[in-house]
Amino acid sequence: MISIKHTEGFAFIELNAPPVNALSLKMRQALLSAIHELDADEQVKAIVLCSALPLFCGGADIVEFSTGALWDKPDLPELCVTIETCRTPVIAAIAGPAMGGALEIALACDYRVATPDAVMGLPEIKLGLLPGAGGTQRLPRIAGLEAATQMILSGDPVKGEYALSCGLVDALLENDQDFRAHVLGFATRVIQEGGLRRNCMDMTVTHSDPKGYLTSFRDQIAHTSKNLVAPERCLVSIEAACEMPLAEGLAQEKAGFAELLDTPQSRAGRHLFFAERECTKIPGVTRADQPRDITSVAVIGAGTMGRGIAIAFLQAGYPVILLETAQGALELGLEKVREHFQRASQKGRLSADRAEAIAANATGTLSYGDLAEADLIIEAAFESMDVKHHIFEALDRHAKPDAILASNTSTLDLDEIAAVTSRPEDVIGLHFFSPANVMRLLEVVRGAKTAPDVIATAITVAKKIRKLPVTVGVCYGFVGNRMLEPYFREGSRLLLEGATPKQVDDVLETFGMAMGIHAMADLAGVDVGARVRQERRSEIAHDPTYQAVQDRLFELGRLGQKTGRGSYVYEGRTRVEDPEIVQISAHLADFHGVKRREIDDQEILERCLFPLINEGFLILEEEIATRPGDCDLIWVNGYGFPNWRGGPMHYADEIGLSQILERMTHYRQSLGAYGEMWFTPAPLLEQLATSGVTLDAHFDAKKEKS
Repeated sequence: MISIKHTEGFAFIELNAPPVNALSLKMRQALLSAIHELDADEQVKAIVLCSALPLFCGGADIVEFSTGALWDKPDLPELCVTIETCRTPVIAAIAGPAMGGALEIALACDYRVATPDAVMGLPEIKLGLLPGAGGTQRLPRIAGLEAATQMILSGDPVKGEYALSCGLVDALLENDQDFRAHVLGFATRVIQEGGLRRNCMDMTVTHSDPKGYLTSFRDQIAHTSKNLVAPERCLVSIEAACEMPLAEGLAQEKAGFAELLDTPQSRAGRHLFFAERECTKIPGVTRADQPRDITSVAVIGAGTMGRGIAIAFLQAGYPVILLETAQGALELGLEKVREHFQRASQKGRLSADRAEAIAANATGTLSYGDLAEADLIIEAAFESMDVKHHIFEALDRHAKPDAILASNTSTLDLDEIAAVTSRPEDVIGLHFFSPANVMRLLEVVRGAKTAPDVIATAITVAKKIRKLPVTVGVCYGFVGNRMLEPYFREGSRLLLEGATPKQVDDVLETFGMAMGIHAMADLAGVDVGARVRQERRSEIAHDPTYQAVQDRLFELGRLGQKTGRGSYVYEGRTRVEDPEIVQISAHLADFHGVKRREIDDQEILERCLFPLINEGFLILEEEIATRPGDCDLIWVNGYGFPNWRGGPMHYADEIGLSQILERMTHYRQSLGAYGEMWFTPAPLLEQLATSGVTLDAHFDAKKEKS
């Protein structure tokens, strides 16, 4: 776990606990023992903390946050105080990431050196927490109030050059095979020049107007931190660093950390943290299933989605060939790609030469024959099964053996698409979310015959293009859009019953959704949903009211933002209520025999969210999704569900499955034939709610059995 090496009177404590040197109880005990031992040795001139791994340390063991072991002695705050108060100077030698508790340990040292490519950060706020081992107290004293506040409140890491400029580190040393020798040289110079201890207890936060700065900062983040508890608690703790002696500030910080640890928002953040680490563990895919080599990519369709996919791959260094059916569409697509990188250059995100070089990696063609050497071909064409069949029949003829054939379909049956090829094992779904070069989520759709190495390749490639891959099975809409269907259905039905688009959207946005249902439909395009419904008309014919308002908007040419009218009227991008929608809804309600009434906010929220959650239970029963966390990652990263609520399935556990079941049963009974049609609780929901078992506990037990 650790080793101690002595060199010329200097003691190197080397962390070696793969994969990330987590600061578990055993690691803390080992470090405390080593520090005590070396501090008592008068022959040791200085102690150097370093790592045998490619990273310094990944920080606290997050598992301990749930078990309570993080408070077992020595806890991390105690370890940091021990480092800070020992007689011997301590130097942190940082190569690679030093995150969270790792940086807090480094802050407790007298000196910090780092490589230029080292990354240092305090990401606790992303878990609904504040740094609890001195981060809010020592960082403002060492790096200054403004740099510290930015780092703590954003949770984003900084690199070596910035760390040097703000005083976080004392020197940058080359990250080469002689890194240890460079560190030894720095330590020798420190001792020769007097080797003075630099204790944060003797430092104060130097700023001309700390209260004024923090007040201004609060105002700046007011919009983005709305509904969140951790940002304000972080700022209060930073204020303590400006006003209190270190020991008092540390005590207040530790109390704040403990307080936040027990909040729903922190539980939600930790849930998503672990969900991201679990989502790439796919049943039936093992380490023996080595990813295929992907060096060139083709994208079919140069429209908005196809261009976004191409840009994502180009940014990651892949050459991309775009295929279109018409020369004009192809030229427009390539021009839009070039414009994207030109804008990035103008905004300073890329050098002009780099932008030009990346854009030059995009080429175009009108011929499937030109895709013959592509390793991965992604279809991003019109959402029609006939169109998909035509494309995959052509790919089967022209693509080389072992090329991966991917569809970006968002709702259609991938197995039916694969069936028109002679190689269904090479077919997979890669469902990007628009704009594809920005949105982090990627649904990886596993067909009935998709080969395990194709799935492994998709996950590897997704990481290279900086996407979050969540593997799902085949059904209508997969996971994200299948759960969207009841959510959107109820949002539309509520208009027939008496609600307005603004009332529905206000309730959902107050809950924390990034955008309400009707504003989202207007942004995506009313025609998009209408075309999907045309593909599955026979499946929804039993409910004549299904999306009746949206279908009428489509008939009227009110397609949303693109036409300036949809559920709202648009003045630029500003949405304005339109009384005509009430008239349209009332007319349709009369036609379908739906009684209109006043609907309260609670009913709107429950009617929209609980069927969505219920659908998630069905998806899990059918094993379309492997874990509840997979559903949550998809909805947080693709559909604007508030991350501080942890996703819809975690939210269900948080408020209680019995409440979900009771309200689903209530609406099933109170909404007549419509309720019987759409509000039947999922068997898994009934089973767990009546037995008092949470969804997470059920799947944890299932995982242990397997």
